[in-house]
Amino acid sequence: MGMNHIRTSAGTGRPRDGARTATRRRLGGSLLALTAAGAVLLTGCGAGGGNNTSDGADKSGGRNLPLPAPVQPTGGATGRDQQGEQSDAPEVTPSPDYLSTFALDVDTASYGYARRTLASGGVPDPTTIRPEEFVNSFHQNYERPDGNGFSVTVDGARTDDGRWSLVRVGLATRAADSESERPPAALTFVIDISGSMSEPGRLDLAQQSLDVMTDRLRDDDSVALVTFSDEAETVLPMTRLGDHRGRVHEAIDSLEPTDSTNLGAGVKTGYATAVEGLREGATNRVVLISDGLANTGDTNADSILGQISSARREHGITLFGVGVGSDYGDALMERLADKGDGHTTYVSNRDDALTVFCDQLPQNIDLTARDAKAQVAFDPQTVEQFRLIGYDDRKVADQDFRNDRVDGGEVGPGHTVTALYAVRTRPGASGHLATATVRWLDPDSRAPHEESGSLETGSLWSGVWTSPPSFQVTAAAAYFADALRSGDARWSSLPGALPLTELASHTRDLAKETEDKDVASLATAIDQADSLHICPGDCRS
Repeated sequence: MGMNHIRTSAGTGRPRDGARTATRRRLGGSLLALTAAGAVLLTGCGAGGGNNTSDGADKSGGRNLPLPAPVQPTGGATGRDQQGEQSDAPEVTPSPDYLSTFALDVDTASYGYARRTLASGGVPDPTTIRPEEFVNSFHQNYERPDGNGFSVTVDGARTDDGRWSLVRVGLATRAADSESERPPAALTFVIDISGSMSEPGRLDLAQQSLDVMTDRLRDDDSVALVTFSDEAETVLPMTRLGDHRGRVHEAIDSLEPTDSTNLGAGVKTGYATAVEGLREGATNRVVLISDGLANTGDTNADSILGQISSARREHGITLFGVGVGSDYGDALMERLADKGDGHTTYVSNRDDALTVFCDQLPQNIDLTARDAKAQVAFDPQTVEQFRLIGYDDRKVADQDFRNDRVDGGEVGPGHTVTALYAVRTRPGASGHLATATVRWLDPDSRAPHEESGSLETGSLWSGVWTSPPSFQVTAAAAYFADALRSGDARWSSLPGALPLTELASHTRDLAKETEDKDVASLATAIDQADSLHICPGDCRS
């Protein structure tokens, strides 16, 4: 059953209770973002501290293990008491209809491109709207673990729409390393120099960013430069910076737009250059900077990725996509990154690039988790329907949650990952609501680990717009994405959706309360959509 559909089941309910704190529980225990961003990130514009968390290696290799979030046969308990200790109650695997499984995704390109389109007076194509990339574009204050892996936070709030609630699963990695602590970087930049890149804010922005990065990287970092138009060329082989920064600047300044876009050749040559210059003990990454408008050679993402599969799998070289341009090949760039063990961001101007520099890049130099997946198990005693908001291209078969041969997402330090669900509880339901489990492979040893958190109905906040500010921001971003894809008949509206005028007002208040310029930018984007008469919910045709 597709994740975009609501799952339904029959059953009986229980009395409702009401408290306001989310229950968190442990079971034992994403490259640079734009060239410029990578530079600043490398120079220590990083994240804050973390809290202790425990994790436990799964020694079985993912075989013959019970599904996460076991449910009691006669109630909503979870097999552990409130203090997190194991109880003696028997555990029962929940029905598959109550499981939701997806690969983690830290992309933000969909939100960035939507903002660019709205700012220029256009209406985003609903097919380019990915809600998870909206909600993951904002800072979250989840607890952070000390080591590799994740902490898990599960919370939620009731909507004004019947028995529907919004339930949030929040995952966080450890804080990004300081400049002195991170491993050296070996970065291969694959730059689109096709004719379309002559538009202001494309190649020129890439060159400015690369120049800044070259001056800020450490002497023991290495850089390679590959360009592509109708053909691909290695302009600069992997070069240790040290006393060679002038050589790198010269190569960057020589770039000029020309001819057509053979993106497939660029990616293939980029990976070959990265493998040739591979450095043991360093972070080896390919950074693709393009408008994604491939029109020559291989333009199929799966075929392109097939040509570099050995470099990805044998050497662990991940792909980070940086999208640019008012006309942007979103679908191709997104699939390349998702299936290339990486992620994408979108940059439209210098301010965006600076944000990527300090806020996003430090999280993309290193990895803390490979092939990360999440599985949420809803309690059939309390949950009648549920729907994952977004992650439509990242779904994983429930039975493959612990199949470590199935790709997940790659995540770096300093990241948070948020998944939001619309959940309808049974009449009068009370007790255990859901348990979320994240599974990942250690980036070095490839040993599997898991971490979990759970939520009770009594811990739901009484209303979305009276919940903590961070939850309100998540909800506002999701409702906004939902409104922008209202022209796509595949999706029904979210419960509790507001007219955009009201949503913008709520978001402006949140921006003032949080003093967060990113939330203020969200409010501006909602206002722009409202002025274009985009409407959510019951005004859908």
